[in-house]
Amino acid sequence: MGPASALDTWIAAACDELGLSPGDVEAKAVLDVARDVAHNVVRPGAPVTAYLMGVAVGRGADPAEVAGRLSSLALEWPADGRE
Repeated sequence: MGPASALDTWIAAACDELGLSPGDVEAKAVLDVARDVAHNVVRPGAPVTAYLMGVAVGRGADPAEVAGRLSSLALEWPADGRE
């Protein structure tokens, strides 16, 4: 089982556990934002930012808009503010 299959399997199981639909998960967007934060801000910021994305989306924000805004923020983060 490759990484993508393992991720899909995990997402399906986690969604089942939480009563969510795997079709509602924007995995690529979350992974892209996490990468941008980890590489441009600070590594531990990636999971925290993913959580913040979920909170925002859970409160009604558009997932694509949230992802775009956070990626832009991370990519524009000043180099001297990075750890």
